Amino acid sequence: MRKVWVAAGAAVAAGTGFVLLLVVGVYTIAGNLTNGVARGGAALAKGTVPAAYQALVQKWGNLCDAISPALLAAQLYQESKWRPDALSHANAQGIAQFIPGTWAAYGVDANGDGKRNVWDPQDAIPSAASYDCALARYVKNVPGDVTDNMLAAYNAGAYRVIDAGGVPPLTETQNYVKSIRSLEKSFAAPVARLDPSKQAAGAIAYAQSKLGTPYLWGGNGTADQGGRFDCSGLTKAAYESVGITLPRVANDQYNAGPHPERAELLPGDLVFFSDDLTNSRAIRHVGIYVGGGYMIDAPRTGAVIRFDPIDTPDYFGATRVTEDGAKALPTAV
Repeated sequence: MRKVWVAAGAAVAAGTGFVLLLVVGVYTIAGNLTNGVARGGAALAKGTVPAAYQALVQKWGNLCDAISPALLAAQLYQESKWRPDALSHANAQGIAQFIPGTWAAYGVDANGDGKRNVWDPQDAIPSAASYDCALARYVKNVPGDVTDNMLAAYNAGAYRVIDAGGVPPLTETQNYVKSIRSLEKSFAAPVARLDPSKQAAGAIAYAQSKLGTPYLWGGNGTADQGGRFDCSGLTKAAYESVGITLPRVANDQYNAGPHPERAELLPGDLVFFSDDLTNSRAIRHVGIYVGGGYMIDAPRTGAVIRFDPIDTPDYFGATRVTEDGAKALPTAV
């Protein structure tokens, strides 16, 4: 839900015809670009890692050539969504989801408190990086990409990767590797340019068709809800209309692709807002950027879906939604 300072956007956006023309014009220009924004590098994108873990991930993500901070972040997010108390049905434990036998062999006391604690991210995150690098050494002579083989070994065991001569033909393992390599791009700081999403125009058109619809907390636009939406329900429905399935909540939608800088936004990018500008898990609002400093959003109870300015003190950042990025997101913890 947006704060009061965005209310001014309703008045500014009263010239709906003008803004609609702006959307079409800006998107036409964007569609003619040969490049877009940001391909990942070694650094982490703003706020993608909770502040409590950012320094750990940045440090230990550079432990060996087979990993990077962005890859380590993607792996931890895939494993637990940053939950240090995560426990799977297979008894995988903690933020890095170590099974007890693997932890006994590879867990490290990274914080020097005399205990190797799988439930303490100060131990578990360095242990995950150390284990990744150990696996990379085990599979270094296997044909194919060493990082892909390392991830496959993390999921299925190094012996299966060695026996298969690469990522083994196991659906779970192949999906695990693909998901983390796709998520890696979402956690990496932008350093180059990428093409805009082909589906962006369709998502904008869908959101435009809902202008004036009353807001509903938890709204997904269903008939029983009178076709009403909340902020992330609108963005989810807009991208579903073009064949991309996003998570339901805004702070998970932030991980559905790379993160363009403010000056590099293109229509169709999702834009996010938060009271904590260091942590994407604290995001509480999302809209669809349409150009010219405006978005379409479902702002709050008592308001309608409308155009609002994005340049407010709570602006957090943006995501360029990609199909692979959305598919890579975990659906459950």
